[in-house]
Amino acid sequence: MELILKQDVENLGFKDDVVSVKNGYGRNFLIPTGQAILATSSAKKVLAENLKQRAYKEAKLIGDANKLAETIKGYEIKIASKTGSGDKLFGSVNNIDLAAALAKAGTEIDKKFIKVVGGSVKRLGKYEASVRLHRDVIADITFDVVAE
Repeated sequence: MELILKQDVENLGFKDDVVSVKNGYGRNFLIPTGQAILATSSAKKVLAENLKQRAYKEAKLIGDANKLAETIKGYEIKIASKTGSGDKLFGSVNNIDLAAALAKAGTEIDKKFIKVVGGSVKRLGKYEASVRLHRDVIADITFDVVAE
């Protein structure tokens, strides 16, 4: 079954993508929750016209996202955390903590767009994360987890 996504769906696609899914997933979840519509020929024509009109705005958004990516790559992010014996943390450091550290540095980024490699960090050291600023722009940043 072919559908046109009305919003970003995790592990499936972005808004206005034409995707192919199994019938049950489309009919029982995506369409009733308003996340997708059927990809009929008329809906595809409307989508093509909308995408054509939106192309100029999209180029500006990608330019802004690239500038922001360069800005956040320059940040030296240090996240302080309590430690136990050795270099093991009490708790963990995850995307929520990284979003707070980026906000403290001056850039507000929603936590759902930040993915820490491995999911969460449980030891001191240098780590990497990817920040999705746009569907085409992903910035890889490094951060340090240090003892408080």
